[in-house]
Amino acid sequence: MNKPLVGAFLAALLLGAGVAPAVAAEPAGSASEVSAEAAPQTKYTAPQTKYTAPDAVPAAKAVTFAGTVALSNCSGSVVRSPDAVPTDPALVLSNGHCMESGFPGPGEVVVDQPSSRTFTLLNASGSGVGTLKASKIAYGTMTDTDLSLYELTSTYQQIEDSYGIRALELETAHPTAGTAITVASGYWKRTYSCDIDGFVHQLKEGRWTWKDSVRYTPECQTIGGTSGSPVIDDATGKVVAVNNTGNESGQECTDNNPCEVDENGEVTVREGINYAQQTYNMVPCIGAGSKIDLTREGCALPRP
Repeated sequence: MNKPLVGAFLAALLLGAGVAPAVAAEPAGSASEVSAEAAPQTKYTAPQTKYTAPDAVPAAKAVTFAGTVALSNCSGSVVRSPDAVPTDPALVLSNGHCMESGFPGPGEVVVDQPSSRTFTLLNASGSGVGTLKASKIAYGTMTDTDLSLYELTSTYQQIEDSYGIRALELETAHPTAGTAITVASGYWKRTYSCDIDGFVHQLKEGRWTWKDSVRYTPECQTIGGTSGSPVIDDATGKVVAVNNTGNESGQECTDNNPCEVDENGEVTVREGINYAQQTYNMVPCIGAGSKIDLTREGCALPRP
């Protein structure tokens, strides 16, 4: 996993011992920083029942850090479903293995767990502009996928009014191979650009198994601390996945060294290749008021 950060001293200890969670080294040179200033943001108009669709643009806009967040040990982003309304509590997306309660075990699902975790909200250039606070972990798991959703004490409207920053929209459709993507890490304030290389039937790492994972092309050399970063479709600006792991040393199916297992059970190890978990499949689980309802039609996330 592109694991949480817990400080430089512990980093040396953990990396030397080869245990999880691993701690990030310095950012790799393959990443690039976004230096553009924050573009003016359009305010919500009231009354409004849902977000208005963005105007069509002739070409894709460069991905920035606007809407991403830095956690104490990971990355994340403020996200919304297409049906969200401005008065809904905002949601922050990250990894299940980034939760402050620790790695959930196989088969474990966290729902509506109180949390007072804070997140540093970034603007387009990567500068911190404010602190957001969680009210609870609305959902978290490392079974089939690796994600956490925090419900905030602020609404989408309040965040935009206070900071001029709009949440990133979640894509509702399965992504496609060959799509140009950007992984935007709020922790490191760095981006990683590559394409979706393909999809993995099962991705196994230690005790955990994830399904239909996104495999990056080699250019995305994500590192520890990038866990939880949104994976953004360059053409649409929508979130298609959440960054979570990579094979660090060529080992097979061990912690920090996930392996691919196909439909026939054949195992493939790709040293140096990194992965993410798709997010389109969680959109049907988000109901009115940003509530996670695992019984909603189309929701296939694991249940407790």
